[in-house]
Amino acid sequence: MEDIFSLKGNVAFVTGGNGGIGKGIADALASKGSDVVIAARNPDKTAEAVKDIKDRYGVKALGVPLDVAQEASVQEAVKKAIDDFGKITILVNNAGVNIRKLPQDYAVEEWDWILNTNLRGAFLCCKAIYPSMKASGGGKIINIGSMTSLYGLGRVVPYACSKMGILSLTYSLGLAWVNDNIQVNAILPGWIKTPLTANIQKAFPNIEEFIKERVPLGRWGKPADFAGAAIFLASHASDFVTAEYIRVDGGFAQGANTPTPFNQ
Repeated sequence: MEDIFSLKGNVAFVTGGNGGIGKGIADALASKGSDVVIAARNPDKTAEAVKDIKDRYGVKALGVPLDVAQEASVQEAVKKAIDDFGKITILVNNAGVNIRKLPQDYAVEEWDWILNTNLRGAFLCCKAIYPSMKASGGGKIINIGSMTSLYGLGRVVPYACSKMGILSLTYSLGLAWVNDNIQVNAILPGWIKTPLTANIQKAFPNIEEFIKERVPLGRWGKPADFAGAAIFLASHASDFVTAEYIRVDGGFAQGANTPTPFNQ
């Protein structure tokens, strides 16, 4: 029987793929045979990630500089990847930024920076890579949302708005490109230990207690926890799945970790 989870012959373009969730997903895709393009801003981290993927998985890997908020940078990075590999068949829109403060304290420039990076950047990457996917006979787009795609959170208003936008982008592109055999889906992380959440205790001093009480699995998530969902959405296993999302949240959306007669 054919391995429907195999990614051999694919080329994955992972934004923000040199650390955190992005690196976890890049590792997962490489482990199933996909070549990988790490597209990110920090050249040193990108070089380290590329070397690690080549050494551990034996696939081809390339690093390209990318600022997703700048259309020219997106187009140049995509062109470089296609020039080197001939195609892009998997896109992971993972690059993202955040600033935590009360809504009345945000400067307009901060709002624009977050929305331009998280939402506009994802759209620009989808738009730039679409012709290659169509010419290849199809492709897979995985947008990284957040639990704030579903719920509000008072100290991350622009971030939450950008991630709710990611969900709408996923639904809309999934419908727009269905006849091109391009499946567009999203992964919604819960509370994950990454560089983006490294300073979260400044905004949420009781975060550790919150995680233990509110996440049914009782712990933070880690980048490796995204491997299964990413491989599924990038592979033929999800060919009949589009405009959908998968929560990788340790059960956060379903309720608190408080013992009850029903879960003891």
